[in-house]
Amino acid sequence: MNNQLKKKPDMGFWKLWNLSFGFFGVQIAYALQSANISRIFATLGADPHELSYFWILPPLMGILVQPLVGTLSDKTWTRFGRRIPYLFVGATVAVLVMCLLPNAGSFGMTAGMAMIFGLTALMFLDTSINMAMQPFKMLVGDMVNEKQKALAYSMQSFLCNAGSVVGFIFPFFFTFIGISNIAAAGVVPDSVIWSFYVGAAILILCVIYTTLKVKEWNPKEYAEYNQLEKPLDKEKTNVFALLRNAPKTFWTVGLVQFFCWAAFMYMWTYTTGSIADTVWGVDMQLHSATSTPQYQEAGNWVGILFAIQAIGSVLWAVVLPNIRSRKMAYALSLLLGGIGFLLVPYIANKYLMFVPFILIGCAWAATLAMPFTFVTNALEGKGHMGAYLGLFNGTICVPQIIAAALGGTILHLLGSVQSHMMMAAGAMLIIGTFCVSIIKDKEK
Repeated sequence: MNNQLKKKPDMGFWKLWNLSFGFFGVQIAYALQSANISRIFATLGADPHELSYFWILPPLMGILVQPLVGTLSDKTWTRFGRRIPYLFVGATVAVLVMCLLPNAGSFGMTAGMAMIFGLTALMFLDTSINMAMQPFKMLVGDMVNEKQKALAYSMQSFLCNAGSVVGFIFPFFFTFIGISNIAAAGVVPDSVIWSFYVGAAILILCVIYTTLKVKEWNPKEYAEYNQLEKPLDKEKTNVFALLRNAPKTFWTVGLVQFFCWAAFMYMWTYTTGSIADTVWGVDMQLHSATSTPQYQEAGNWVGILFAIQAIGSVLWAVVLPNIRSRKMAYALSLLLGGIGFLLVPYIANKYLMFVPFILIGCAWAATLAMPFTFVTNALEGKGHMGAYLGLFNGTICVPQIIAAALGGTILHLLGSVQSHMMMAAGAMLIIGTFCVSIIKDKEK
């Protein structure tokens, strides 16, 4: 190994910006998916008890694709770079699928065939978004020095939240400027279709910009700045051995993660039906519910509420470091989010609905920021940091898969009322709040 590594040079603002700018477009695509998938499949005719099953794909693709892209790109060296080829291919596929998915009901297929088509398109969309997302994290790791990494990831976080807000409000905006928000039964409204079209255009332009502006190091240059580790002993990195020797904090934080990510899975799945019921008075038990203009209006407003949540998350993220105890900050955030979820079924005014979603944003901020802090502190001095963090990513994906698989059953148990699923989400966050107490934190 080379022990005389060069120090990675400081980068100017715009070089750091260019490394992550494409994330803005990728996050628009992800936000459009998050806010509209339940709406699209419900419009195509999916039974509310089946909606959660469509949400198994995003975390499943995440747990499969992101580690694979990371491993393959580590071994890839081309004239275009090692990470950027995966970014470009992933984004290109995402653009094509974004143009097809919302049109699933417009090709003259039966409802069943339209949903199969939509499900296939969703699988490709999830795969491609994950493929495009992962390179941005790795570009920062490859090219940014330790002093500037915090700034680089802060820029990435800003672009991520900005892209989310834009993607969430697109259907509302296009309806506002006169694009139709109603359509025939089984057909997705033009406001949603055009949201995906414009989101796809922004995505490919952002990625082209990144491709043109970012020049990755060649193998010789990379070796000058980065220490390549010797392969670790297989026995030492055996997954089961790592899990057996994981610190207690790994498991206690993972328990909290389970309730948090299950709660947010139900938010993404059932918010549209909940808001249509509580604010617009749509009887979601009727087969024709998703064909009503009120349901589509509710779908647009969900995008606004998710944008409010994202803004609330950004604001609360500023507050979190000022709370003296990390455990207190984590628990308080989840409690506020739990209260927010519990309020949703009881608010009939669309503007008052901002309040619970701001509170939910508090929980979202903590869910993104706190767990990895606890775990990385607990792992100091134990080695295999990368392997453990890869395994810890399972505490994000696995709860979503389990929650999605059980969503229909839980909905049945709760009287088939979708707003009751928001109360279930609130209960989960409150359970998570109590679980925070068993986390052992290495305060710094």
